[in-house]
Amino acid sequence: MTLSLRKHLENLQRKSDLLMVRRPVDAKFELGALVNKFKGTRPIFFEHVQGYSQPVVAGICGDRRRVAETLGVRVDELVPRYIEAISSPLPSGLVSGGPVQETVITRGIDIPKLFPVPTFHEKDSAPFITAGVLIVKDPVGGRRYTSIRRMQVNGGNRLSILIESPGLMQMYRDFEAQNRPLEVAVMLGVHPIITLASQLSTQHFGLDKMDLAGALAGQPVELVRCQTVDLEVPAEAEIVLEGRMLPKVRYGEGPFGELAGYYGPASEQPVVEISAVTHRKDPIFQTIFPSSFEHKLPNALMREVILFLHVRHIVPDVKAVHLTMAGSGRFHAIVSIKKKYEGDGKSAIMAALASNKDVKHVVVVDDDVDIFDPFEVEWAIASRIQADQDVVIIPGARGNGLDPSNNLRGYSAKMGIDATYPLSAAEVFKRPVIPGSDRMRLEDYLEGDW
Repeated sequence: MTLSLRKHLENLQRKSDLLMVRRPVDAKFELGALVNKFKGTRPIFFEHVQGYSQPVVAGICGDRRRVAETLGVRVDELVPRYIEAISSPLPSGLVSGGPVQETVITRGIDIPKLFPVPTFHEKDSAPFITAGVLIVKDPVGGRRYTSIRRMQVNGGNRLSILIESPGLMQMYRDFEAQNRPLEVAVMLGVHPIITLASQLSTQHFGLDKMDLAGALAGQPVELVRCQTVDLEVPAEAEIVLEGRMLPKVRYGEGPFGELAGYYGPASEQPVVEISAVTHRKDPIFQTIFPSSFEHKLPNALMREVILFLHVRHIVPDVKAVHLTMAGSGRFHAIVSIKKKYEGDGKSAIMAALASNKDVKHVVVVDDDVDIFDPFEVEWAIASRIQADQDVVIIPGARGNGLDPSNNLRGYSAKMGIDATYPLSAAEVFKRPVIPGSDRMRLEDYLEGDW
């Protein structure tokens, strides 16, 4: 497998799974509106963006089935595949050069003129880079940290960056206290495996995410040294922005339509000054529509790993977990368990709520319920709970700042629903079965499109 976005797009096109937009579109509103029609679940390729020569792609990591196919597993095997890769990272390798440095620009850098950066919403303060995978390096030990950060395009060679990671913010503040800039590189147009790996929690696992990407791909990620900063980036990336996060410099950033489907407020944020732009010949610009499935899913998958491990520590027979897209990939958790003891359902609730401050509501179901089917989950809630016995509410807990209802109070109530049936009444809750139904294929019976 070549860890190249364009190779991945070629594979999608061969399977007729890449939507092509051939008419010119405007990067302001029009492009994002089309991506949002599919909620970021469909790969979509814009051949012509008005005023630019580069095409734009979006929707690469917004669908569980496609992510599973990329990793060569079934949808229900995604979390185990991640756990396996985390336990066996594959170190990246340094190469002397790569396609990402076919063109090098170090003078006259003007990001708005170089690339078709979209403006998504009416009140967004500016165009925003939303698919940029940021790399920094810890000066102690040289470990790389990788994450996706939104970046406001301020004009010329300057970007504002929103930092939500406590670890990255502390690193920046340590440099700022010494009046030193923090070197960064921003990758755009990377293979989806690199995007997925970038969402791993360093706090929980302490891995180099390029090594995780290698393990997921089954081969080392090839890296090249940057031109103007002491960092390494994937040789097959489409575009890399090299630069420095300036100490003691802030610039107004926002408002911006965010993850939970509301505007995030304007605030003063650090500034990145770009010192070099490198890219392939005829590069492909990548974007992610904010609040779309593609925004939520890569991070949700990594959170599911943590959620699964937390619950398994308390309830060993956990079968699967799911952080729903409607819950922004972090607020709503569904947990499937093989119940062995009364109380397992509520124990799973407590473990799930403790796995991350962002988990707000948890539903625990028996393992006969498909947790990826909202109808099945609602059916279990409708038929297997009594609210006075099976609903747990914890007031005054820490929540997430992206949840506006949390911000009104500064804290959040947490709720768990134990939708598992009592073991003593297993016969009452046995589901009807049609013998042989699982072996029947509709295409063997029906003709034409249906």
